[in-house]
Amino acid sequence: MSITKQEVQYVAKLARLYLDDDQAEVFTEQLDQILGYIDQLNEIDVQNVAATSQSIATENVLRDDVVDNTYDRELSLSNAPLKEDGFFKVPKVIE
Repeated sequence: MSITKQEVQYVAKLARLYLDDDQAEVFTEQLDQILGYIDQLNEIDVQNVAATSQSIATENVLRDDVVDNTYDRELSLSNAPLKEDGFFKVPKVIE
């Protein structure tokens, strides 16, 4: 599959990008190479390959939920730039 300069210009227009002729030529060559590589990948026989979502095996790493020491509230708030009623005070970010 190959791509034309007109197709590159069309996609650039859809993306609201301005490409001059030199840039369009460069992108045409680069996209043509990418599509050629994808064509090569499409030729690979993957009939007997199991579908996976991960390339390596993964497993959950779980730990026991144990109550631990907590930080002292006053110590935690001691360096806070703003605090109010024992809580961190932050600027409102949602209307």
